[in-house]
Amino acid sequence: MVRNRGLVLAHLWVAFAVFAAASVLGAWQMWVRSPLSAPFAEPQTYFASVTAHGTGMAYVLTTFFVMGFGYFVAETALGRDLPGVRAAWGAYALGVIGAIMAVVTIMTGRASVLYTFYPPMTASAFYYIGLVLVVVGSWIWSAIMIIAMARWKRDNPGQPVPLAMFATVANAIMWLWTTLGVAAELLIQVIPAAFGWTETIDVGLSRTLFSWTLHAIVYFWLFPAYIAFYTMAPAAAGGRLYSETMGRLSFVLFLLYSLPVGLHHLFMDPEHSTGFKFIQSFLTFLVTIPTLLTVFTITASFEIAGRLRGGTGLFGWIRALPWDRPMVLATGLAFFMLWFCGGGGLINMSYGMNAMVHNTSWVTAHFHLIFGGTVVIMYFAIAYEIWPALTGRLPDAVALPSQRRQLWTWAIGMLILTLPWHWLGLNGQWRRVAHFDYADPAIAWWGPWVVVSLIGGVLLVMSAFLFVWNLAQLHEKPKQISAAAAPVAYAVPLHPVARVPAALNGFALWNVLVRVLMIVAYAWPIAPFAVYPSPGAVIHRVGGAG
Repeated sequence: MVRNRGLVLAHLWVAFAVFAAASVLGAWQMWVRSPLSAPFAEPQTYFASVTAHGTGMAYVLTTFFVMGFGYFVAETALGRDLPGVRAAWGAYALGVIGAIMAVVTIMTGRASVLYTFYPPMTASAFYYIGLVLVVVGSWIWSAIMIIAMARWKRDNPGQPVPLAMFATVANAIMWLWTTLGVAAELLIQVIPAAFGWTETIDVGLSRTLFSWTLHAIVYFWLFPAYIAFYTMAPAAAGGRLYSETMGRLSFVLFLLYSLPVGLHHLFMDPEHSTGFKFIQSFLTFLVTIPTLLTVFTITASFEIAGRLRGGTGLFGWIRALPWDRPMVLATGLAFFMLWFCGGGGLINMSYGMNAMVHNTSWVTAHFHLIFGGTVVIMYFAIAYEIWPALTGRLPDAVALPSQRRQLWTWAIGMLILTLPWHWLGLNGQWRRVAHFDYADPAIAWWGPWVVVSLIGGVLLVMSAFLFVWNLAQLHEKPKQISAAAAPVAYAVPLHPVARVPAALNGFALWNVLVRVLMIVAYAWPIAPFAVYPSPGAVIHRVGGAG
């Protein structure tokens, strides 16, 4: 039962409205980089667009979706009222105000620094303050999630916390840890520089602090997808979750392994020793463990469902699955794309191979495939799954095929977009540029491949608007059920769990281990910047920002 449907819908519609606009900007950027003539193709416009696209997708879409979905899970999985509803609306207001501040600053040409920030280039302070407000709103959300679980445990002593809520709180705790890095960078270095209070900035320190956040933020985006894998997809397939314990372990491992690994983004930076780069590379490889556990567990869960539906033989269960269900289809497509982006991630985290693809289109391809290929397609599936509980309107015989077409279009478009980028990156195509000189015979052959990626981008825009249309159409339909009574199907374990170890029912132990791992991973890399301060690089304020 969802008592605060308006709160959830407010978050999700902000997320999806920004997503649709950012999708258009992404396709236009591919047009600019192609041999075809594009309108408004000045470099200044291009980099402002890239900043808006990245900010909208990486910060606004994801944060508002995670928050809205978290509120939904807290009410439906725990079966009780959400604590701190006024605080939740306050967090929403902070996030909206912050997002508007950031977007307006970008549109006025004072924030073309890309979403990852690149000191000594600095945007207007209002861009950074806007993003800080979004993060503060998400901190309030994190506190509400932790309080909701703590109160449930107090009222249900000894009972296992529902898996969906356990995972949501794991994400909230991970988010509080990982945002400390970017918060320190912004508050100590970047915002004072943007206000003109200092004329230099230690770029090595700022990049190190941002690396604290840069990789774990991907898992903040990913957690809802994995929550859907474990708690929604098996039920949608008509089966049971193979192992709830495996799910709890996977979310704990994501919490542990996603945080102390960001330095692998700085393999080419000279400020850090090869010894600590090796440590970070090793820790990054550990992130594959919960991913492989998830692939095994959900595949086994789907096999249970397929065999319950009459599937026989070694692979007959695959054919027997209800692929007409959007959640089942999206999970299959997400897993298919996960193999490509996961393999690319293994290359990125390997020191020697990373050197071959560093700052090439390969990195852009990997990033977009993990984000769009696994994260966003599951956001679509989650929305389709929970919308009846939010609106009281069920999809009809026309709506379901439209949802499936949208998922297929998105997956195909994402592969068409990113696979050429992988190939061009292996052949040295650099990133973070607005134009290529295709008259140069050395790179002229890149042109047709970029046009192929542009076609993928156009398909993605079509899919994005079809998604928004599908959700809007559900609002237009007459109510068929009471939204308050709409069923929310969470997967039942194959072997029901009556009790779980305390370590898999809370986070006290894991917070201690995270603290140890973060000290091992970051204490020494950050300490030299304080012991041997750098004179810093001269600040360049974009567009006269101040």
